[in-house]
Amino acid sequence: MSTGLVSVAYVVASVLFILSLGGLSHQESARRGNLYGVAGILIALVATMASVSDSGVVAIVIAVLAGASIGIVIANKVEMTQMPQLVALLHSFVGLAAVLVGFTGYIDPLIHSTGAEHTIKLVEVFVGIFIGAVTFTGSLVACGKLDGRIDSKALTLPGRHLMNLAALGVSILLGVWFLNTGSMALGLVALVLMTAIAAVLGVHLIMAIGGADMPVVVSMLNSYSGWAAASIGFMLGNDLLIVTGALVGSSGAILSYIMCKAMNRSFISVILGGFGQTSGSSAAAGPEQTALETNADEVCEELRNADSVIIVPGYGMAVAQAQSGVSDMTKLLRERGVNVRFGIHPVAGRLPGHMNVLLAEAHVPYDIVLEMDEINEDFPSTDVVLVIGANDTVNPAAAEDPGSPIAGMPVLEVWKARQVVILKRGMATGYSGVENPLFFKDNSRMLFGDAKDSIDKLVSGLRE
Repeated sequence: MSTGLVSVAYVVASVLFILSLGGLSHQESARRGNLYGVAGILIALVATMASVSDSGVVAIVIAVLAGASIGIVIANKVEMTQMPQLVALLHSFVGLAAVLVGFTGYIDPLIHSTGAEHTIKLVEVFVGIFIGAVTFTGSLVACGKLDGRIDSKALTLPGRHLMNLAALGVSILLGVWFLNTGSMALGLVALVLMTAIAAVLGVHLIMAIGGADMPVVVSMLNSYSGWAAASIGFMLGNDLLIVTGALVGSSGAILSYIMCKAMNRSFISVILGGFGQTSGSSAAAGPEQTALETNADEVCEELRNADSVIIVPGYGMAVAQAQSGVSDMTKLLRERGVNVRFGIHPVAGRLPGHMNVLLAEAHVPYDIVLEMDEINEDFPSTDVVLVIGANDTVNPAAAEDPGSPIAGMPVLEVWKARQVVILKRGMATGYSGVENPLFFKDNSRMLFGDAKDSIDKLVSGLRE
């Protein structure tokens, strides 16, 4: 295939990627957005394979088949509750690819250059490897935290910000050395040292971020992986990688910013690894505070007599795989004339859009799934709120306790409803480790047990 046709194919693929992002912005068009993305990737792969030599095509086909086979196996095994850690792991692959391609591009460059152009190429190599190394190790730590293999608490070492600044400063000095040395051997030494420092920096940055901020971290690492891909594109002279990387990097950064606002977190603080982060947790419930327990029969009676019901799902619903039962319960209540809606917090679950995907999978109508800002004003006029496995996103401490670690974080104000029923296994705190006063309010009742079992009982009771 000629260079001109390859460029045209890359332009078409880039347009499809842009349409894909646009489609993913709404539930109704998300499926179409995915199809645009798949089509763009296929066009890009075919154009790339058509532009290389015959011997190169064989290697690419083998690599594509091997990667696709591994991806299919993993995708079929991963549950929806494991999607956040899978996404973090995939980000690490992009970072590792940037590191490997960067070293390869320095040792055996595909594009030879001289003078100022050569200096620019060296900068692209250095920056690409730096971002890639931070993304690689940081994503692995995020994956470990999300999967429970690493403690979700923030690692707040004394002088951690000075250590981060020192690592950045040393990396810059190594970059100056790298650009000015005329020896490939010394250049490799500078790259290896910088890679090691960047890898440690990636670990430290993410270890310093607590569990409550992990949804933002996943989005932020998504942005990092995009910029790493863009740097590879500049180094290889590949326009498609540049465009795709810039799209992923900018969209990830915008999403991170939106989520930080939703959690009352500073965007710069998260990027710097918990800078200015408040540690500790709210005080535990006093002996005079008692959570009132209820049962499925009482909840069914409340639901039968209700005119309006809001369901607030959280990560606990995903773990219990209760979304199908929730969908059945929603149908039964709507058949009785009850106004049923869902309230979704921007960071519900451990991945942006986690709850929306689960509910769509269970065939819950899109038009009754509302974002926090759309539904928060309706809680005072709501008869019953069912909180299913959510915790931090409905914590009144965020609005009522200035000393709470989550103070100022916008939450779903479920406690303003006439009756609140919380479906949980026990009284454990949420992912942030902060005590939830909602459990002890006069209008709150605890329905203990596995969320799926509890929902099944409610469905059976409503059918009687």
